[in-house]
Amino acid sequence: MRLLAVSLLACLPFTALAADSYGARLEGFDYPHPVKTFALQSQRQALEMAYLDLSPSRTPIGTVVLLHGKNFCAATWKESFQPLLDAGYRVIAPDQVGFCKSSKPAGYQYSFGQLAANTHALLQALGVQRAHIVGHSMGGMLAARYALIYPDATQSLSLVNPIGLEDWKALGVPWRSVDAWYANELKTSFDSIRKYQLDVYYNGDWKPQFEQWARMQAGMYAGPGKEAVAWSQALTSDMVFNQPVVYELKNITVPTTLFIGQTDRTAIGRDLAPPAVKATLGDYPALGKAAAAAIPAAQLVEFATLGHSPQVQDPAAFNSALLRFLAARP
Repeated sequence: MRLLAVSLLACLPFTALAADSYGARLEGFDYPHPVKTFALQSQRQALEMAYLDLSPSRTPIGTVVLLHGKNFCAATWKESFQPLLDAGYRVIAPDQVGFCKSSKPAGYQYSFGQLAANTHALLQALGVQRAHIVGHSMGGMLAARYALIYPDATQSLSLVNPIGLEDWKALGVPWRSVDAWYANELKTSFDSIRKYQLDVYYNGDWKPQFEQWARMQAGMYAGPGKEAVAWSQALTSDMVFNQPVVYELKNITVPTTLFIGQTDRTAIGRDLAPPAVKATLGDYPALGKAAAAAIPAAQLVEFATLGHSPQVQDPAAFNSALLRFLAARP
């Protein structure tokens, strides 16, 4: 009987054998460094931002702030922490309100301006007057907004496969309600995350190092705070869809480099787009070039074989490129 049970288990998919489950604030998932908490008052409520604050072994030559994407967290920058520290930078990586280990308020008016203000308040509390701002995916939209609102506090801007380089709604992607976003989010599982990332982020090439981050995300949907997580994600999807930054790229005044994985095809709302529109969305080779041309004096670094998350897919290549850019901005 025992052998039969073992045999049956062996036939189950791996996801059924390892169903990770985390709290609404990622309780149960450990980050690679101690997590700190910043308390703030925002929109008439007390909230908390989780963050990592890492110091090099010598006097810092500057501060690098790493802003995560929508399907990512501060910990996803793990492979960049040590190279930046070794180069002499202080590293700060926050979880934005509504994400990962930070508060998930049921009622919050999400905007990139608000998230930028929250981030600026955190940096001010930590005594950081100027910093190199690095944003990935949705974090790239936030980083661009931060540089537009706080140019004097932005030493340089690095945009890593940022979304929002095209206006999906204007291109013909149908609008949807927050309730519709929420219904979609409630269907999220490890398998749906893996399929989406395999198709859109990694060009059909799944590698073991992607697994931990997909399971981190899926674990919040498998845990007791699933509804709070799904609601926060629905509200932030609405923010991303309705607040494109592409029209304001020309107004960025700080030194900027775009780091673009060429096989990326990320486009919010693609699932509802008409076939003719869908085929044109998320063309990152073209989007990267257009953004670099729009931002005054911007540089463009292209990773020919990488997708949406070059810092995860090929950390050595990404870190080397990022450090070269930062070294030119002392």
